[in-house]
Amino acid sequence: MEDGVPGSRRGSGAGRAWLLAVAGVVLVLVGVTLPWTGPVVSSWFDGGDDATAVATDQPSVDGARDPFVVEPEVSLDRQAKPRPAKATGRPTRLIVPSLGVDAPVIDIGVVDGVLLPPSDPQTLGWWSAGARPGAVRGGALITGHTVHTGGGAFDNLETLRKGDQVAVRTARGLIRYAVTGVTVYRKQSLARDAEKVFSQTVPGRLVLITCEDWNGSGYDSNAIVFAERISA
Repeated sequence: MEDGVPGSRRGSGAGRAWLLAVAGVVLVLVGVTLPWTGPVVSSWFDGGDDATAVATDQPSVDGARDPFVVEPEVSLDRQAKPRPAKATGRPTRLIVPSLGVDAPVIDIGVVDGVLLPPSDPQTLGWWSAGARPGAVRGGALITGHTVHTGGGAFDNLETLRKGDQVAVRTARGLIRYAVTGVTVYRKQSLARDAEKVFSQTVPGRLVLITCEDWNGSGYDSNAIVFAERISA
């Protein structure tokens, strides 16, 4: 669907914002043009339409699709098997071969109860109070912008499929993941499952999140990708 038409998946924004609750923390993700703010926090907990599960079951990573080679030293194996986690690391880049994404990642934190992502739509933000990539327990949360005219690092995040591979670069090396699920949540219903989606007590995983479903003036949904580690 063309940009700007209700239902278009992208959105624009210096100033546009969306809210979601994560274990009591309000995340305000700001885009790059005109301001738009989601409903007040209390309304997020009122529930709403059910989430649309694009691929929510937990698959074997044996069928991971071949990604392109991002760097000569990076080999994302087609038949990669889950391996025990090694050292964790602070993320510096996120590589998503099937989307052509190789974006810098910076730390973001909570200020007055609000978590703001980077203003640059091509830069991603890692919630530094949450799990680190490679951790044995907890979701490593990385957020990014979607821009309806193009140029957002996560413009096509919802098109990922089970088995697609994602790599997180840290000072200690590359940590590789395979996508296990993609869920599109209506903004009214995300908070209902926020504790589960953004849990820090689950087995270690990577959680990627962005805006979704541009309606011409704002975003109606959020796309969330879950991935499990397959190697260091």
